[in-house]
Amino acid sequence: QVQLVESEGGSVQAGGSLKLSCVASGRTIRTLNLAWFRQAPGKEREAVAAITWSANSALYANSVRGRFTISRDNSRSTSYLQMTTLKPEDTGSYYCAETGDVILGGRWSDTRAYDSWGRGTQVTVSS
Repeated sequence: QVQLVESEGGSVQAGGSLKLSCVASGRTIRTLNLAWFRQAPGKEREAVAAITWSANSALYANSVRGRFTISRDNSRSTSYLQMTTLKPEDTGSYYCAETGDVILGGRWSDTRAYDSWGRGTQVTVSS
């Protein structure tokens, strides 16, 4: 079982930037695909970005493409989500997740594809 812990989020003004990290423990992440999801109050959890175990593919939701960047550092067992040009609609709880299964194609955005989740961290963007 992999344990995932997100860094503290924060509050920023629209147009600002924030970088989240997620540290994994329990096993190596070298063969795991990693992802970030978010959930706004009253809404379903939605996929934000994912990165394959080899880091050859990074996948993004249309709403964040060009503004967010997902990356990973296997030596630190950590994934990152760099968020720029933040908008109020980016507000929500952000969760990291992992899976050893294939995530290419549409599967990467399916919460059921992931085995372990962090507890989430709050990001608030004010206008």
